[in-house]
Amino acid sequence: LYPYKSSMIGLESLADPSGDWDIVETIGKGTYGKVYRVNNRKNGSQAAVKVLDPINDVDEEIEAEYNILRSLSNHPNVVKFYGMFYKSDDLSGGQLWLVLELCNGGSVTELIKGLLMRGQRLLEPVIAYILYGALLGLQHLHNNRIIHRDVKGNNILLTTEGGVKLVDFGVSAQLTSARLRRNTSVGTPFWMAPEVIACEQQYDSTYDARCDVWSLGITAIELADGDPPLSEMHPVKALFKIPRNPSPTLRNPEEWCRSFSHFIAQCLIKDFETRPSVTHLLEHPFIKQAHGKDMALSQQLSTLIHEQQELGCKLKTKHERINTRKTLIIESSPDDDLVNLEVLDEETIIKHLSKRYDELQIYTYVGDILIALNPFQNLSIYSPQFSKLYHGAKRADNPPHIFATADAAYQGMVTFCKDQCIIISGESGAGKTESAHLIVQHLTFLGKANNRTLREKILQVNPLVEAFGNACTAINDNSSRFGKYLEMKFTPTGAVMGAKISEYLLEKSRVIKQATGEKNFHIFYYIYAGLYHQEKLKNYRLPDKKPPRYIENQHGKVMQDITSSELYKEQFNAIQDCFRIIGFTDQVNSVYRILCAILNTGNIEFTAITSQHQTDKSEVPNAEALGNTAALLCIGPEELQEALTSHCVVTRGETIIRTNTVDKATDVRDAMSKALYGRLFSWIVNRINALLHVAESGMNVGILDIFGFENFKRNSFEQLCINIANEQIQFYFNQHIFALEQMEYQREGVDASLVEYEDNRPILDMFLQKPMGLLSLLDEESRFPQATDQTLVDKFEDNLRYKYFWRPKRVELCFGIQHYAGKVLYSVNGFLEKNRDTLPADVVVVLRTSENKLLQQLFSSPLTKTGNTHTKSNNVLDSCVDTMEMMRHPEETTNMRRQTVASYFRYSLMDLLSKMVVGQPHFVRCIKPNDDRQALRFCKERVTAQLRYTGILETVNIRRQGYSHRVLFEEFVNRYYYLAFRAHQMPNTSKENAVAILERAKLENWVLGKTKVFLKYYHVEQLNLLLREVIARVVVLQAYTKGWLGARRYRREKEKRQHGAVVIQSGSHPPWPHPDSMTTWFQCSQKSQAP
Repeated sequence: LYPYKSSMIGLESLADPSGDWDIVETIGKGTYGKVYRVNNRKNGSQAAVKVLDPINDVDEEIEAEYNILRSLSNHPNVVKFYGMFYKSDDLSGGQLWLVLELCNGGSVTELIKGLLMRGQRLLEPVIAYILYGALLGLQHLHNNRIIHRDVKGNNILLTTEGGVKLVDFGVSAQLTSARLRRNTSVGTPFWMAPEVIACEQQYDSTYDARCDVWSLGITAIELADGDPPLSEMHPVKALFKIPRNPSPTLRNPEEWCRSFSHFIAQCLIKDFETRPSVTHLLEHPFIKQAHGKDMALSQQLSTLIHEQQELGCKLKTKHERINTRKTLIIESSPDDDLVNLEVLDEETIIKHLSKRYDELQIYTYVGDILIALNPFQNLSIYSPQFSKLYHGAKRADNPPHIFATADAAYQGMVTFCKDQCIIISGESGAGKTESAHLIVQHLTFLGKANNRTLREKILQVNPLVEAFGNACTAINDNSSRFGKYLEMKFTPTGAVMGAKISEYLLEKSRVIKQATGEKNFHIFYYIYAGLYHQEKLKNYRLPDKKPPRYIENQHGKVMQDITSSELYKEQFNAIQDCFRIIGFTDQVNSVYRILCAILNTGNIEFTAITSQHQTDKSEVPNAEALGNTAALLCIGPEELQEALTSHCVVTRGETIIRTNTVDKATDVRDAMSKALYGRLFSWIVNRINALLHVAESGMNVGILDIFGFENFKRNSFEQLCINIANEQIQFYFNQHIFALEQMEYQREGVDASLVEYEDNRPILDMFLQKPMGLLSLLDEESRFPQATDQTLVDKFEDNLRYKYFWRPKRVELCFGIQHYAGKVLYSVNGFLEKNRDTLPADVVVVLRTSENKLLQQLFSSPLTKTGNTHTKSNNVLDSCVDTMEMMRHPEETTNMRRQTVASYFRYSLMDLLSKMVVGQPHFVRCIKPNDDRQALRFCKERVTAQLRYTGILETVNIRRQGYSHRVLFEEFVNRYYYLAFRAHQMPNTSKENAVAILERAKLENWVLGKTKVFLKYYHVEQLNLLLREVIARVVVLQAYTKGWLGARRYRREKEKRQHGAVVIQSGSHPPWPHPDSMTTWFQCSQKSQAP
């Protein structure tokens, strides 16, 4: 959560420190501010001040630290607190001063490191004395229901007299009598207790004050060995290891007494329920050796401190605190960008990425393109604190991050008033959906709307549509089974005001059948488990002893697997919250009824019967399943059975009813299930768009999250469509990064080295061209009633004379494609039927008779060219379905007019590209480090293959050598003239003035073309930052000017009123005219008006 403003402390109530304190020198740098030595002007005493800046208000975290210091610093083992002050500064922001006792002895970490450098170490009695003081301080805190949560050597300070003081309560927690536990993951990684780390990933995890005991045990090891365990690792990797590894011990336990090792073992019991409290540890034999020896041991400690100060030993550590609100900040480095590597070859890049991944640096730049390696674990780098860190920051100031890409798109939109587009690509399971989540999260943070409800609605959109559109596959537990383009709408000033989703090619066939090891769409498991726990299965006519066939399938998924899943139950509750927050009200019950009707439809069975005319006929033996489906759909069971087991044929004006075979009836049943789900999904998307619609125009940031490239053991029609879509995205990437850029160089006469790349246009032509492309051939064959899968694959072989197509000799109904990402073998079994996707008109007619208004709407609305349901009304349930729509011929609301899935797919690609091309693109390349979804495992071969087919190596070359931004002279001067000219000058948009701006900005390595300025990827960021600084100064100047003018007007008005009051009080007003003169004036005026 974001920190809330304090309701107890106002900055205006705090005194200015300037009258009492003078800064002498800097003595340290904490996680969130610097620490200075200060002198008191009045009595000459010294203190330490922790300065937080810039600050505009006191948030709850600062208030909590202030309250702890104010009420609990009266203990000899807690640092004394002298007060909080506020130093105002309108230009750079104010400073908050926390003035504390000066501990000249430094931290125990500095002491032990200095000793180890000199070949010495602390004696055990001195260690016991330090731990004794820390335990007393912690006992004082715990008795007052405070958990420190950041106990470590750097937070135990020493006075020159040998006193031991606990400091830094910035993340301490106040417990209440009713709640003696916490669940926020916070602390410094190497010292964090396992139960605290668990709270980051397990929302039901909690901990109590004994987490400080664990941290003290790690500190005890630090006092002996000089470093905490695992300190050689990256901090985030240590967080992964601590809960999994055995409890740490001393590096060389044989060099220390058993009592010391036992004390550490007691502190580091992993089950905190059995871990002793600080009160119990004060009685431990190792600690008791310090009892009553305070004077002697403090004198020994004081001697060590003075010796160290005389030798000038002062060491600093770099261990930063981590917090789910204030998270670990990792320093940026030149290695963050592959363009900066001295050697540019495949092996060097792989080694570089592997090293970064091992350090949990999952993001790497290639110029302005982001590579994201899936960590397969939760990382604590996505908190609001990180959003603040990347808000408007220079790219070089922070390490690569998905927030940096989102921020670049946002700043580009606001600065240039131009739509932006973020394209996320990669294989299935590479982390595209999670990346899209994080981008939406950061954009929502950046575009803070005044309406908090709107922000909450937008954040609920992705979880809702993914519950209906995502599923578990063999390689990804949360695989997108549809294409999604989310457009976030912003005002010209950058405030988010709405959103719109476009959905493409939902994999409806998953509703009725899933491959081995895969599952149906998430929502079916969520609703079944949720209704089970709410004891509402009977209300929706679902069986409570065996799961429906569509979610049981051939995998033998038993009832207990679904109903006992806490995840399914929690997700059902989350989906209910999504519906409520976004604004679905009465419609939710209708949605549930349709979903449960689909599950019941899958349980309808058919048996063959022989009629008197010896024709094949089918009937439904299990009337209960039929009745359940009909009841949930609010239609008659007889009408439903007739629509499933027979169909009408009109010949020469005569209607003939023909019966369906068992296979035909089964196909009709499954087609109805697919149509119900597909149209319901489209309606949900349309409803979201209506609830988040904004009438006013603005700017967009689009986020593309589309199904990733797939290559399974068995690939069918769905994989073909998915992989064609990925071919199109790769072509779009190639065009923007390579082709268009190099064409512009040649047109503008710019000398730049051309980079060779793999152009996949010929493959797309093979798929999409008419009339001899693969999809056109598929549509042609789908129109022939006698066509079979064999005739289809033969037609492909006869007409597709491309090197990218081949036909395996030993496999009959298969063909192969050499995609940009590798070879894929496709089985054509079911291609024709899936492409036709026919829904009989008889079924449509029956569903239109439903008393459920939502169901009426779904099957009375026409389908768009992309195959989605079209909704004219923003509120489809508040008004009856239009009579004309009800009278519309069934074929107009289905795809029976020979609109095929392939044709819908073709239009979907056109629609998607039309949205993408209007915006400035930003690319995120997601990479899957291994196929086993294991954290910290980097498979060189898999990563190398992905880097090759995505063209990363070529991208590195062109980003190093090329100019990714080309701006017309006119546009460039109009955009940046503030940097070199005064606002009133309005310079000519000439080439010379463009040069003047570039030189004034002190940029290098730019090039001028015939009509454009050619800039490196980093130039635009530098120019934008300079422009923002200029505008900020103008805003400040305007504010000062307005304030000065207002004050002057006020003074003049005040002087005028004072003068008037003096005149009135003195009685010295001008004399009134004489009565005679008034009479004369009146008579004259009358004469002048006479006719």
